Amino acid sequence: MKVAVRFFARYREAAGRDHVELDLPEGGTVESAWEAVASRFPVLEPYRPFTLFALGTDYVSASHPLRAGDEVCLFPPVSGGSAADLVEVTHQPLSEARLMGAVGEPGAGGLVLFSGVVREETGGRRVKYLEYEAHEPMAAAKMREIAAAVRERWPGVRGVALMHRIGRLEIGESSVMIAVSSPHRAEAFDACRFAIDTLKETVPVWKKEFFEDGEVWVGRQGDGDHRH
Repeated sequence: MKVAVRFFARYREAAGRDHVELDLPEGGTVESAWEAVASRFPVLEPYRPFTLFALGTDYVSASHPLRAGDEVCLFPPVSGGSAADLVEVTHQPLSEARLMGAVGEPGAGGLVLFSGVVREETGGRRVKYLEYEAHEPMAAAKMREIAAAVRERWPGVRGVALMHRIGRLEIGESSVMIAVSSPHRAEAFDACRFAIDTLKETVPVWKKEFFEDGEVWVGRQGDGDHRH
């Protein structure tokens, strides 16, 4: 089947063109299109961890199936974000060491890490476990926007890392981690607080709390909006 791929910004310049036509096997995915593009333009291969994919006006995941005639858009990190920033939505346990390693550098005198941990009680009810669900491509895109906003607001920041876990989380496990490094501690603290507050308000991640006597979806403000 024939599909088109469009390049933007640095990808367009690296490939030396703004689009390419591909002939993929039936049942191909966005990842299949990326692999075909990277094979033809090896200069793009290092950008894979930071690439956003879109069909029409919607972000899609790499596993999204393609149909004949589709046009896949490849976006670099948005809003001036740095390719060096660690941004990830994952099912795997989060690592404090990984985030701190991602933002640490000799010029950073202050490194601040926030970790949001699953607590055992909410509103007087004992929590068994939580489940997080996300629109993964859009969540990652919004997190990149937050990293870019941090850098714009605090130009001295040396490193930014944001990771959110999805799926089932047990008591004591971290659902979100944010790390910021800067030459001075004050801006590192301020930037980290800004990042987590903005993430909670703008990133499409939803939480369901499971109790001994029921379950509840939790809105961004911490209000339950559906009970069983």
